[in-house]
Amino acid sequence: MSEATAIRVVMAKPGPDGGGSPPVPIVEAFGKAGFETVIVEPVQNAEGIVETALRVRADAICVSSLLGEHTELFAGVTELLRERGGEHITVIGGGIIPSADIPALKQQGVAEIFSAGTPTWAVVEWIREHVRQHTGA
Repeated sequence: MSEATAIRVVMAKPGPDGGGSPPVPIVEAFGKAGFETVIVEPVQNAEGIVETALRVRADAICVSSLLGEHTELFAGVTELLRERGGEHITVIGGGIIPSADIPALKQQGVAEIFSAGTPTWAVVEWIREHVRQHTGA
């Protein structure tokens, strides 16, 4: 995949006191797959994540959530995307998210949730199969 056609993924890891860097293995896997990965600033909330995704013309948002506030965070991201014309951006997540919460997250518009321990190659393959590149000007 050439740079001109690379899938652009915004990575975010919000958390207490501003969160932190996204997990290195997934960022490296995205790079090896030819994805362009944009890492958001450490201090992020739904608003900041969506603003970044729209600004860089992302094809997907990948949120690593370890906070226990994933329901509100993902709801905020998907709602803001709809409000701001970003419905074409695929939202996925991973981390420590109880399996009981996954159906509600998908109802909110989250395309997929990857449980802790999911191999990075599985996330890469899912993105290749399900994320459409934004081709608008």
